Amino acid sequence: MVISYIDWCKEQSFSARYVGSLVADFHCNLLKGGIYIYSATSTKADGKLRLIYECNPLSFITEQARGLATDGNGRIMEIQSTTLHQRSPFYVGS
Repeated sequence: MVISYIDWCKEQSFSARYVGSLVADFHCNLLKGGIYIYSATSTKADGKLRLIYECNPLSFITEQARGLATDGNGRIMEIQSTTLHQRSPFYVGS
């Protein structure tokens, strides 16, 4: 699903930017629009970003700016954490 979305973006001539820093990439997307994707992988089925420390704060900011933050199934802000360092896939954007 993610690969087909990226292919669609390329067909639409959207540009891609990746600094490798969640906060820097998120800041750019917040100012200029776009989406930040950190999906689950075969080795990290639960994703890599921490729900409480990384996903929730940026999800809150995004939703206040009328954006959307999801794990691919539902809103990040609706996920009840079960462990302190719980990880989650993360899709956030305008």
